[in-house]
This record gives sequence, C-alpha cells and structure tokens, in this order.
Amino acid sequence: MLEQNIKKVLVSHDEIVVAAQQLGAQLTAEYEGKNPILVGILKGSIPFMAELIKHIDTHIELDFMLVSSYHGGTASSGVINIIKDLDKDVEGRHILFVEDIIDTGQTLKTLRDMFIERKAASVKIATLLDKPEGRTVEIEADYTCFTIPNEFVVGYGLDFDENYRNLPYVGVLKEEVYSN
Repeated sequence: MLEQNIKKVLVSHDEIVVAAQQLGAQLTAEYEGKNPILVGILKGSIPFMAELIKHIDTHIELDFMLVSSYHGGTASSGVINIIKDLDKDVEGRHILFVEDIIDTGQTLKTLRDMFIERKAASVKIATLLDKPEGRTVEIEADYTCFTIPNEFVVGYGLDFDENYRNLPYVGVLKEEVYSN
C-alpha cells in the first residue's frame, strides 16, 4: 500500500545492512576501550541505529534526543527545538550522534556545538544519508553510508508527516503526495 506513493527506491534494505556492517566494523576499531555514548536523534534514527549497533563489537551506551526542526513540512523550519535531552552527563565522554539524514545540517551543527560546550571528550556524527545539496550550514558527518541527491526521501525511519518511517528501504516520495 505504501509503495504506491514511492517514485523509486534509492537505497535498498540489503544495501543498508551492508553499509551498517561496514560502519559497525570501523566504529568497533575506533571506539575500542572508549565506551562511547551513541545518541540517536528521534524518531528517524531508530531503524538505522538498531541495525548499526548489531555490528559494533565493543562496549557502547545508548541514549536518545528528540529534536524537531521540520514541524510537519518537507523543509526544515530552521528553528531547532530540543524536546528530550540526554539522561546523562557527557563531560569527558565520547559522543557519536546517529542520524537518519543530514539535510540542512542545522540540527546537527546545533547539537555538535552544544556537546562541545558540555565538554564531551569527542563529538562525531554518523549518518545513514547525506544530502549535501540541502546544506545551509557548514557541517559534515564523520561517517556517511550514502550520499543522495536533493530529493524528498522517506522510509527506514524518514517520514513525511510521521508516515512512511516503516518502509524497509529509502525511497523517493512522489511529489503529488506532499505537494497537495
């Protein structure tokens, strides 16, 4: 039923799993003995984070933040609202933000700067998708699985008006779905 609104599949489920396996192996080596806090940005990061952590073979902690900048539309409003912050102090800790997509970059730039001010030992970003054409601020992910064109994508955690997150792949949403 949901597939009828998808113009094309951009990244398949199998491709996502392989990318998570590769990134997990890299993070295992880089964070060995550091016990990082992986911070999932709710709600979109959940499927990617769940897949990624299965492939990290060293001690990690998990926490989540709920941050909003879209407010139901297809473009970032530019206003970053932190609805749920971390439950723990990050001073001296290694932080790895796990995100579904970097588009404008405003949310992650704000969060990265905030955690540097909170005196985290390191602050890095891992993203499933990077959409550099959408960038409005200077920020780059430390780990990117896929770079995508400037199209409106849904699935694997990404939504339009809270729908389509449960698709097992990343697809381009048909324009007529969100232009009405």
